[in-house]
Amino acid sequence: MSALPACPKCQSEFTYEDSGVYICPECAHEWPPQAAEAAEEARVYRDSAGNVLQDGDTVTVIKDLKLKGSGGVIKMGTKVKGIRLVDGDHDIDCKIDGFGPMSLKSEFVKKV
Repeated sequence: MSALPACPKCQSEFTYEDSGVYICPECAHEWPPQAAEAAEEARVYRDSAGNVLQDGDTVTVIKDLKLKGSGGVIKMGTKVKGIRLVDGDHDIDCKIDGFGPMSLKSEFVKKV
């Protein structure tokens, strides 16, 4: 049995195929198989609470982060404005007042 993609609208895993389209029984969303392949390619960035992040969002650091090389610490509660999402291990590029340009992991921030 082949694994069908999750619903792109509600993320339900109970999808089925009928007449060449995928159908979600929970939200009644229908989509063609090509859209499912395109949706899998697009990466979704989420913060520590599961909120979707976008370029330009403002986030707050949720724990003290030690900086390698400089010995400084970014304190919990530090607000970071105007983030930019990038691919890689550290998926947020930003500028933090007092520290300069920096890369953060989305698991250590929360959307404001």
